[in-house]
Amino acid sequence: MRPCRPRRLRSLTVAVLLTAAVTGCGDASGVPPGGSGAGDPYFPEAGNEGYDVTHYALDLAYDPGAHRLAGTATVTARATRDLSALNLDLEGLDVERVTVDGASARWSRAGQELTVRPRGGLASDTRFRVAVRYSGGPVTVTDPDGSREGWLRTADGALALGQPTGSMAWFPGNHHPSDKATYTLAVTVPKGLRAVSNGEPAGARTKGDRTTHRWRVGDPMASYLATLAIGRYEIRRTTTAGGLPVHTAVDPQQAAASREVLARLPEVLAWAERTFGPYPFSSAGAIVERPGDAGYALETQNRPVFPGAPGIGLLVHEIAHQWYGNSVTPRTWRDMWLNEGFATYAGLLWQEEHGGPTAQRTFDALYAGRYFPDAETNEALWSFPPAEPPDAAHISATPVYWRGAMVLHRIRQTVGDGAFRALLRGWAREHRHGNAGTGDFTAYVERSAPDEDFGALWADWLYGEGRPQRP
Repeated sequence: MRPCRPRRLRSLTVAVLLTAAVTGCGDASGVPPGGSGAGDPYFPEAGNEGYDVTHYALDLAYDPGAHRLAGTATVTARATRDLSALNLDLEGLDVERVTVDGASARWSRAGQELTVRPRGGLASDTRFRVAVRYSGGPVTVTDPDGSREGWLRTADGALALGQPTGSMAWFPGNHHPSDKATYTLAVTVPKGLRAVSNGEPAGARTKGDRTTHRWRVGDPMASYLATLAIGRYEIRRTTTAGGLPVHTAVDPQQAAASREVLARLPEVLAWAERTFGPYPFSSAGAIVERPGDAGYALETQNRPVFPGAPGIGLLVHEIAHQWYGNSVTPRTWRDMWLNEGFATYAGLLWQEEHGGPTAQRTFDALYAGRYFPDAETNEALWSFPPAEPPDAAHISATPVYWRGAMVLHRIRQTVGDGAFRALLRGWAREHRHGNAGTGDFTAYVERSAPDEDFGALWADWLYGEGRPQRP
């Protein structure tokens, strides 16, 4: 739909006519639009300002043979200020119709920005629903570091992954980790295929040669953690000894190789609850794809995705993310070490308690430059401070994971084991289902151990350039 635009007027005497023209197009006179971008330091176009999403209802249909996705996304939100227009992030796909609270709304496209102009605008604190009907061939997004996300075609279907911005390839939304919401999904696929997502299954119905699979996510979720896996899977539904539902979906070619490690999922969950506190979500599980379907594992909420059968260390890492990253979600992508440093250190704690090297031994090997098998990676550990990646291409680089874990070990050395374990649980509890940044974490640590001076630790290990002096 072409936007309604007033002609440029040169005379101040006709300013009133200009206002009337804008209002006639449906804008709120004198009210600014919402910002196109949430102000992220590394992904300035990601997310949007002026509203807060509370729920996504996605009604989708995908035909793998034609590579065609069609559906309607209904976004329920609250305006955080007066708005004449608002933006949604959507990459590719063709928009067919947009409504706001059931009334047709004007819209326009510019790159990944879908700008919606509600009739008469929206007043601050107004709750509203934007419904976007769209279709087309969903695209694969290439990250600044060269990895692929968004909509990934597979041999028998598709896999949608979103970190950091790929979710905009399959549904419009406020795609920044600072805006979390609940979800419902109805996904229609050819009969014989499964559609697996986050949360809990809410039923499936077959009509003719198509089956609609429904999922419900009742806990807040950042959009980068949303996933949709379409294909032929072996589905298993069990419960832990504590009654937590566990749903796994495994590609048949990976079933035999995955059986032993997935059988340990209840053990890993129980250990993580003892270490990090109560599990933050209403179900757990895993999705195991073929190795070529994705080039990496991802901590998608409730059930992480693995490219082939994972080892126990990778399973522990992604399960730890359910606390650190998924429940406690970073404010911006600069805070990525709060995800990866914690999950990496979780793996060190697991090793320490299950017959492997102590975290101190690993710390010493990392510091000495002999942990990784190649000199380049050992040197890369000190290439930048974990709390300040140089750009978007480095938010998942070695220092974010491993030097981030070393920061946590230095805290453990400072406060002692008992206080450190309490700190891990307290941090997850204090920001459960919320967002937090590096400043929030350092302040929390200092409140938790008021008799300790962490100034040098933050300056040298969290923000310092190069390798610090040996502690």
